[in-house]
Amino acid sequence: MRSSETDETLESYGADIGAQSGFVTRFREWFLVEGNRLTVTATVLIGIFVLLVGLYELGVITFVNPNSVTRVASGMIAGTFSLVTLVVSVNQLILSQEFSAVGKARDRLDGVMEFRQAVADDAAVPASPASPTRVLELIVESIHHDATGLADAVATHDDDELRETVVRYTNGVRERTDQIEDRIEKSSFDTFSAVSAAITYDESWHLYVGTHLRGEYADSLSPAAMAQLDDLIESLELFHVAREQFKTTYLQQELTRFSQLTVYCGVPSILSAILVGLLYADVTGPSVSAAVLPYVVSVLILIVLSPLALLVSYILRTATITRRTASVGPMVPQKDPEEGPFDVSYGDAE
Repeated sequence: MRSSETDETLESYGADIGAQSGFVTRFREWFLVEGNRLTVTATVLIGIFVLLVGLYELGVITFVNPNSVTRVASGMIAGTFSLVTLVVSVNQLILSQEFSAVGKARDRLDGVMEFRQAVADDAAVPASPASPTRVLELIVESIHHDATGLADAVATHDDDELRETVVRYTNGVRERTDQIEDRIEKSSFDTFSAVSAAITYDESWHLYVGTHLRGEYADSLSPAAMAQLDDLIESLELFHVAREQFKTTYLQQELTRFSQLTVYCGVPSILSAILVGLLYADVTGPSVSAAVLPYVVSVLILIVLSPLALLVSYILRTATITRRTASVGPMVPQKDPEEGPFDVSYGDAE
């Protein structure tokens, strides 16, 4: 590794996913991930209502043409039926994953128990906690402890370049874990809080750097330092497994909740679309006064669009979380091939 390549990317690369600065960034994070989904849904609907009323007040749209409004109502009825049917299909797909024979259920339980035991052994505790955020906090504490031990183990090493490289790496790990711990302390104890905290830590990059350092300095590090580096890599791997487990559980809960809410809103949505058409069923014109007609129709349209607003709010969060956690271990597909602190080629280890 060339010394010129030992820059700030060695300490932390792409790990500031959750950093918030500025109103636009904070609103984006709230809208995509942090905000309550029902609140986000209400925000979307309010935005649509303001848009409809604003366009009406500007004279861009009108609500007096029965043919146009009834065609829109017919389209909304068809669209709502299609959306509800799609959501029911998604719910059936989720439920199909819950059906398992005794052997498969036993394997799943054994896998969870083995993972919990690995966390307990790594953190030197009798048993891992039940709360997802507490499990995550315990693993983060282990990562911080292992990084501190690695820095202490190389503090007196004769190779200045090796010592500086490892210390910069461990400083980056400790800085990031401190941020994650602060975030966990301010969160609740549900699965989403654990996922929300986990996606702000790019452990894949630290795992990649750690495995590279282990291969690069395998003959130079002392046995104690190698043991600490192995422990750090193992803790990072446990963090990745925990994040994936919590993410899977959260996505199942989130999509199931989304399916329930969509079904709840489906019947009022269809009835509202029918009412929009019935308002213009009289040959003499709309059955309500022209003064309140735009607002009545706009409110009914909001009810019709409520399943779509739910779809937007829930899918945006699930898609964002999935995209931000797409890496598998030290394989980091989000990074540019030319970026990073290491440049290797065939035969470098010979």
